[in-house]
Amino acid sequence: MARYSIRYVGDPVLRETAKDVTDIDGKLAKIARDMFPVMYDAPGIGLAAPQVGIAKRMFVYDFGDGPGVLINPEIVESDGEWVYEEGCLSVPGLSWEITRPKQIHLVGYDMAGEEVSIEADELESRLYQHEMDHLDGILLLDRLDEETRVEALKTIRELDFASMSKRKRAKIADDLSLP
Repeated sequence: MARYSIRYVGDPVLRETAKDVTDIDGKLAKIARDMFPVMYDAPGIGLAAPQVGIAKRMFVYDFGDGPGVLINPEIVESDGEWVYEEGCLSVPGLSWEITRPKQIHLVGYDMAGEEVSIEADELESRLYQHEMDHLDGILLLDRLDEETRVEALKTIRELDFASMSKRKRAKIADDLSLP
């Protein structure tokens, strides 16, 4: 059984700005290790620490070259524009077309404390930007125009993710993704 569970829209931790990680130690490594099963079980390709109730600037991901952890990430350059249907593990089963920069260059640290520099494009770029939004207390809903946001919030209130079982959330997610 996973140690952590995903927090859903409405949970105050999702609106907090995460604190910089100051120590990359065994405790942080355990948090990262424990986050991967939660992400895979969801299923997702990225999971930010605030999504499991930890207000630290880190996220786990599995895309392209395999799993990784990014600590204290910063986007240092971005270019282009790309519209793509984007969802969020904290708002299961719902997705919207979101416009984000197409390419980004980001820097941060890995679990060994080594600085990493990543050039990302399209979906990989979107993954990092999405998880970094979580570190800043920004939800996917904040990226919607006013009319779409009102409709999204109405749907979310009707579904009440936080109070339903995992099985029921999965069923709703499956139903909502049907054509």
